[in-house]
Amino acid sequence: MSTIKQVAELAGVSIGTVSHVITGSVPVSKRLRTKVQAAILELNYYPNHVARSLKTSKTRTLGIVVPDLTIPFFPRVIRGAEEAALQRRYSLVAVNSDDNAGRERELLSLLRSQRVEGILLVVAAGAAPIGEGHEMRDSGVSLVYLDRIPDGLQGDSVSVDSFAAADMGTSHLISMGHRSIAIVTGSLSLRNEQERLQGYQQALRRAGIKLQDKLIWEGNFRPEDVAGICRARLARERERPTALFSTNGPTGLGVLRALRDCHLRTPEDIGFVTFDELTIDDLFTPSVTAVVQPAYRGPTIADGTVDQHPRPFGHILYIFKTLWLHAAPPLSESPRSSPASNLLGALMCSL
Repeated sequence: MSTIKQVAELAGVSIGTVSHVITGSVPVSKRLRTKVQAAILELNYYPNHVARSLKTSKTRTLGIVVPDLTIPFFPRVIRGAEEAALQRRYSLVAVNSDDNAGRERELLSLLRSQRVEGILLVVAAGAAPIGEGHEMRDSGVSLVYLDRIPDGLQGDSVSVDSFAAADMGTSHLISMGHRSIAIVTGSLSLRNEQERLQGYQQALRRAGIKLQDKLIWEGNFRPEDVAGICRARLARERERPTALFSTNGPTGLGVLRALRDCHLRTPEDIGFVTFDELTIDDLFTPSVTAVVQPAYRGPTIADGTVDQHPRPFGHILYIFKTLWLHAAPPLSESPRSSPASNLLGALMCSL
């Protein structure tokens, strides 16, 4: 097994120069870097990261915890985080909490024991990890909350403007002439789901439409469960709303399954707008109208986990984009206008 000393001798440089090339901690000239890289390849040398971490207290490793890897949104988030980590010469370890608060606590403890330097966390539905968050910061592990921002917690976070997005999606249905619009949500224990409900309610109030509790259909993030909830309500034809707004991708898939089971077509029989782009929307003609949040966020979302300097907590707020694809046709001849079309694809950061 080759050693760093052998690499240095073959490349004709010092051991320190080899270390600088491997870690990227100190700039090295292109000529010397090329010689070191050639020696590493020739000797098939692999750095001992465990030994280095014991010496430097740095593992150059980040962790990301997501609630469900089978939801297409989260693999895209992981890809963006991994790209950001690689640009900073960090590795990324991704784990799945199964949307279970107990499992999430176990994973946070595991990542901490593996000496990761920072964690990106999409919290599980249910109790927020208040104690764990404080412990992470006290132990020097950076923690950034993604997408689902827990209530009552102070910390760095990255999310989309859920309130404005739901307002826009609901307003689009209203502009199509719909007055009876049901909202299908995930768990309302999560702040982002609460904000989407509030955005929906604001759009209705602004249009002078009475709020009705019976049109708030709370579900979860399992499409099969959401489909069952929607089937039961859609089966009552006299009480059936004319349009549906779903607040996340899994819920949107559940709605579509329920529409299929009830032999209802969208847009012909019922209007439909969903938050989050559906991975199967290209199978529909016309395509599903969606309010889309950026999942592949690039370098931004990992920066907070590698910033070790004391500073106030920050929040990065992403503005959504919309795909107006005519899956919610007008009930009348009202104009097809978007209440916030100038926000398409825009990005806003506030720190």
